[in-house]
Amino acid sequence: VKEVASLSLVSSACDVVSAAYACTKESHPYLRSACDAAEKGVQSVAEATASCVQPVLATLEPHVAAASEYASKGLDKLGEKLPLLQKPVEQILSDTKELVSSRVADVKDAVSS
Repeated sequence: VKEVASLSLVSSACDVVSAAYACTKESHPYLRSACDAAEKGVQSVAEATASCVQPVLATLEPHVAAASEYASKGLDKLGEKLPLLQKPVEQILSDTKELVSSRVADVKDAVSS
C-alpha cells in the first residue's frame, strides 16, 4: 500500500481529491457538518477494526510478508511497463491536452487541404 501511495500518479491524485474535499468543506457549512460526522464514524470503525484485526495479522505475518514482496515485484514490473504511473496528474492532463490539440490541428490541416 505504501508503494502504491508513493507513485506520483496516485499521490498527486490523492492531493487533488484532498484539496477539493477541504475546499468543499470550507465553502459549504452544511456539508462540513455531514463530512465531520462521517469522518468521526470512519475513524471509529477504523480503530475498532484495527484492534480486532491486529491479532489475526500477527499470526499471518509470514504470509503477509510474502504477499507484500510478490506485490512489490509486480508493482515494479507494472511501473516499467506504464511510465505514466510515475507522472503527476497535472502533467498527465497537460500532456493529454497537448496531444489532443495536436491531433485536432492535424485533422484541421488535413480537412482544409
